[in-house]
Amino acid sequence: MNLLLIGVLLAIVAIAYQIGLRKSRALAGQGNNSAMLHSRPGYYGALVALWCGIPAFLVLLVWNIVEPNLMKQIVINQVPTQIASTLDPASLSVLIDRVQAIASGFGVSDQALPYEIKAAEQLAKFQSIANYAKLLVVLCIALIGLVIAKKRVLVQYRARNQVEKILNIGLALCSGVAILTTIGIVMSMFSEAMRFFQFVSPMSFFFGTEWNPGFSTSGSAEGSYGLLPLLWGTLMVSGIALFVAVPVGLMIAIYLAEYASPNFRSWAKPAIEVLAGIPTIVYGVFALMVIGPFLKSLGAMIGIDINATSALTAGLVMGIMIIPFVSSLSDDIITQVPRAMRDGSLGLGATKSETIRQVVLPAALPGIIGAFLLAASRAIGETMIVVLAAGNSPLLHANPLEAISTVTITIVNQLTGDTDFASPQALVAFALGLTLFVITLGLNIVALYIVRKYREQYD
Repeated sequence: MNLLLIGVLLAIVAIAYQIGLRKSRALAGQGNNSAMLHSRPGYYGALVALWCGIPAFLVLLVWNIVEPNLMKQIVINQVPTQIASTLDPASLSVLIDRVQAIASGFGVSDQALPYEIKAAEQLAKFQSIANYAKLLVVLCIALIGLVIAKKRVLVQYRARNQVEKILNIGLALCSGVAILTTIGIVMSMFSEAMRFFQFVSPMSFFFGTEWNPGFSTSGSAEGSYGLLPLLWGTLMVSGIALFVAVPVGLMIAIYLAEYASPNFRSWAKPAIEVLAGIPTIVYGVFALMVIGPFLKSLGAMIGIDINATSALTAGLVMGIMIIPFVSSLSDDIITQVPRAMRDGSLGLGATKSETIRQVVLPAALPGIIGAFLLAASRAIGETMIVVLAAGNSPLLHANPLEAISTVTITIVNQLTGDTDFASPQALVAFALGLTLFVITLGLNIVALYIVRKYREQYD
């Protein structure tokens, strides 16, 4: 019903735009002399469309938010009092779902009780009435908005100002949604992390060297919750990834920006950037099935014990994954260096390689460092590759050939399965997530600051 109503509204909005456009052109006279109008005809059409669509969509949104609660209350009112009084919130929620399933025609797996059937009949009747009422109200509001807006289409009406004001409000609301979503995520993680720190002291968590959480049914924090092994594993895997991605990505960027022909660059750069679009689960399976066994067999040939799931395996594959981030960002930054600096160096007798080393790269260095930091934050937050390829050994060691555990692996492990989210064994995932968020946020802020400073210098 909602999809049909939205489609009808979009059709009415399109018609409203054409009505406003035609009336504004008629006011301009024959030949569409828009100089007589305060705004161009397109603004008048957009104004009529916005007046027609926005109020109707807002009413539809509010209706859809309120309607489920009303329907639940209708179901509750149909349940006999002696039965409703014996139900806890979870059982009542199950009962409401059963009645809604019966009302929708899908039915339930077992035999429906008489009062459930009666409540479903009442619910179906109210839903039918609500659907017709919603359709009538929303369409009436859309048509009223169309009529009011059409009357406002006059020669000296400031349609452009009104349309731009509405668009600015819409853009501000979109920005506010993004900001509020970020704040909500941070606050939810922070509140749950504070609950965890009621069981485990922050000093033991941030400076502990042993990770061995004990799972108990008493709700107490048994075992050890030391962050350092997980943080060290994360930094080790990320360091290996950057050791692979930074030189390779930078060399690719230098070649594409300075040496490659336009034809080669036109297909080589998109081909490299395809790596960024491959799902990380594919990289993880590739590491587990190909790279890990290859490294293990290679180590056996030279007499070195290399685990198939290790920090080296995960770091190598993660480095391949973030090569496009380094190469693409570095390439864009290198190409922004003014041509006059290259010409001046070449005019003084420097070779092309000397110009790149002594002029182009120093000039582009702040932006390149920003690209490295963005790639580092991407590596630190990676999950699927390390889950499949790094193993799960939360030990504090410096051997990259052995299995390791990272913050993201531990978050997955702590929240997998039948978990009591009020226990410290599950709440620790929020503390880990908040720690990871602070680390990546700091790297992103530093990288964006460096890149912005660089762009201001050469724009």
